[in-house]
Amino acid sequence: MSRRRPLLRRMRPDRRWRLLLVLLGALLCGALAWQVTLLQQRRGLEQTLLVSHRAIQTEIDRFRYLPRVAGEDARIHDALSDPGAPGAIDAANRYLEKIVTQTGAERLYLLDAEGLTLASSNWAEPESYVGHDYSFRPYFTEARATGSGAVYAIGVTTGEPGYFISARVDDPALGVNGVMVVKIDLGPLEQAWAEAGQRIAVTDRDDVVFLSSQPGWRYRPLTPLTPETRSRLGASRVYDSAALDQAQPLLTRGSVLLIEGEGRAAILRGTPFENGWRLLIATPLWPAAAAAGATAALVLLAGLLGLGLADLRRHRQRLIALRLRQTEVMERKVRLRTAELAREVEARARVEADLRATQATLVHTEKMAALGRMSAAIVHEVSQPLAAMEATLTAAEFSLSRAPEQTAARLQSARGLIRRMQRMTKHLKNFSRREAAPLAPVPVVEVARSALALTRPRADAAGIQPRFEAPAGDPMVRAGHVRLEQVLVNLLHNAIEAVEPGRGEVTLSIRETGGELALAVRDNGPGIPEDVLPRMTEPFFSTKIGAEGLGLGLAISFEVVQQFGGRLDIRNHPDGGAEISVILPLLENRNGGEWEAAE
Repeated sequence: MSRRRPLLRRMRPDRRWRLLLVLLGALLCGALAWQVTLLQQRRGLEQTLLVSHRAIQTEIDRFRYLPRVAGEDARIHDALSDPGAPGAIDAANRYLEKIVTQTGAERLYLLDAEGLTLASSNWAEPESYVGHDYSFRPYFTEARATGSGAVYAIGVTTGEPGYFISARVDDPALGVNGVMVVKIDLGPLEQAWAEAGQRIAVTDRDDVVFLSSQPGWRYRPLTPLTPETRSRLGASRVYDSAALDQAQPLLTRGSVLLIEGEGRAAILRGTPFENGWRLLIATPLWPAAAAAGATAALVLLAGLLGLGLADLRRHRQRLIALRLRQTEVMERKVRLRTAELAREVEARARVEADLRATQATLVHTEKMAALGRMSAAIVHEVSQPLAAMEATLTAAEFSLSRAPEQTAARLQSARGLIRRMQRMTKHLKNFSRREAAPLAPVPVVEVARSALALTRPRADAAGIQPRFEAPAGDPMVRAGHVRLEQVLVNLLHNAIEAVEPGRGEVTLSIRETGGELALAVRDNGPGIPEDVLPRMTEPFFSTKIGAEGLGLGLAISFEVVQQFGGRLDIRNHPDGGAEISVILPLLENRNGGEWEAAE
């Protein structure tokens, strides 16, 4: 098996160079983001450094002159000149206690010329400074030599750190002097820095951190201490309980130090302070590294995306050219297929036209079948008037010369029989027409009685006497008189055929419900199966086995009722049998005889 070549080798030369350019651009953008982020961090640190410097300076300046001012009091001079005088030390103690309460200093105490504490603001506390010897403290020796002194140290008596400011107390008249010392607690500054998330440290003249927002930095030197420095710090007991001999230096390589839990950070800024102090501030490098990495990744991703889009565009152009060639081929095939489809569409149109004509013929055939079923009733109705008219005319012939009055009455009777036959033949003619008559207000009771009369021969043959439940008034609906009569005749015939001959019951009822009129035909037959109910109005669907009909009776009735603006409700009655209702809008006589739909 042959070895697979590396990815860059398998790439085309132009793609390889584009990829290398993208990688180089990503690296350059990452380096630029590194420098910009570092610059922003430096500016932020400079501002923080300035604010912190002012905060420390302000806190120290609050108490800088307190030892000198307090040392001018007569009670302090009395304690220095004659410590054994009754009440002198007590007065000085109470005076210093009052000063501390008013100024907010932590401690204020008086040393004699030998460094022994004569009076202190905490004289009444268990850890009182009174009687302790602080002659080894730098602030005492400096104040004796120069008039003032200051040092940050851990308290020998209390073990609590603080900033000690001292001032020499001179009394030329008495020839004695002492040292007044105030202790300031700078711990609130550390707490404020820590709460703000700032990494600030203050070092003394020996580069030992004595104040810091990072607990791990406190009382550690920046660089290894010389033996002389260690000896001097040990003699002054400035960091008495800090185990300075065992502390590891913070700066191991240049200006880079380790921040616990956050990796390495660079000390970006420092500023000199009084007494040889330095105020330092540090920040982690990971924001700059993260910005550089994110920028490089985004530029690389954008470059790769651009290369991909360029390749996609080239592939698209090739694909478009290929599709243009394919389109030419497809157009030729489409033209051929279009011609074939045109021929198929023409043939399908002819078939659909034949189908519609056949369907119309079948519908008319169903109407003619219904007309045939009514022919027996028509013949029965016509034969009786004809026989009566023949007898009437014969009698009129014999009585023409004898009794003219009787002859006129008999001719009038013959005229009535002729009119009755004319109405029936007119109904028969309208029933056989294909076109729809215009809609007009129709008396429902009259149409119902006419439909019952047309179905009477069929009912008599089945041994059934249909019942008619007429309303109190004479309601009107907007419909076609003959077509509504056709619908009722069809429903009555279906009901008669559904019941058992001789025992069946068929009822035609008219009910008014909420502005509508329902003409309901109900029978006590077996009812309609539930799975058949949804299909009852489908054309050519019939449940009659071997029947002469085509299954169009209910379909035609459904269409006719819809033309009247109504609906056909087909359901099984709760008490048994089927009930088919023609529901139409009810008309009311308003505005001087005009019929309008009821609200």
